[in-house]
Amino acid sequence: MSTSQPRVQPPPRPLAGVPMRELLASCAAAAAVSSPPREPEPKTAGPVREERAAA
Repeated sequence: MSTSQPRVQPPPRPLAGVPMRELLASCAAAAAVSSPPREPEPKTAGPVREERAAA
């Protein structure tokens, strides 16, 4: 091959990949495992009822 000819690069080979669904699922699982548990919601006494005085 002479130096005047340009070098032809072979086309890039496809990479063995991970499906997007599995990648997102693994990220969600990692986030769930690495985050601390949520604190329980404070208990409320229930709906507040207003009593009106008779007129």
